[in-house]
Amino acid sequence: MKKTKMIIGLSLVAISGLVLVAADHIDAPSVTGNAADITDVYAFQGQDTKNMVFAVNTQGLLSPGATAAATFSENMLIEVNIDNTGDNVEDLVIQAIRKGDKMYFFGPYAPAVKGKTSTIDVSKASGSVAISKYGSTATVATENGMKFFAGPRDDPFFFDLGQFQKILGATATGFNNPGTDTFAGTNVLAVVVEVPKTMLGNATSINVWSETKKKQ
Repeated sequence: MKKTKMIIGLSLVAISGLVLVAADHIDAPSVTGNAADITDVYAFQGQDTKNMVFAVNTQGLLSPGATAAATFSENMLIEVNIDNTGDNVEDLVIQAIRKGDKMYFFGPYAPAVKGKTSTIDVSKASGSVAISKYGSTATVATENGMKFFAGPRDDPFFFDLGQFQKILGATATGFNNPGTDTFAGTNVLAVVVEVPKTMLGNATSINVWSETKKKQ
């Protein structure tokens, strides 16, 4: 059984029931915009209500001019952690890593190693998808009852940063409706996987968080 060791690079933690949205767009300059930079994690019920969808967005604030050159790293694992027992420890993982022009997925499966260090059990491979190119039609692959996507997307997160700063500065008391989308016109690199709920255990709710981990 071949395993590849990964060490944590950057993490974003969030808790999910049926729907999760968590965001972190602006980090230190050494982190923002590289393959380790997670901007958003989403978990929601699919159009097929028997499925759950997990999406991890990375490398935020990409301008249209910079998006075509942005790439996933072959040395960076993207991992979705799923806790289905309520103890905030991952019971299942879904892993994605690039090789060449494809993104390869593993899981969901119970990891042998938990916490800051991860391994990839290649016997748990679940599918792969060609990484979509900027400006092209999105490529979606279906294997083993799951769906996969990897590539650039318009940043879906709506946030009025200017108004937020006014609230912090006590010059405003709340947000406007609809406000100004600070991230309009910027893109992210997204990894999306749709999974039958039967693969996630019998819990009525789950906790979800995502990590990027650098290959050692």
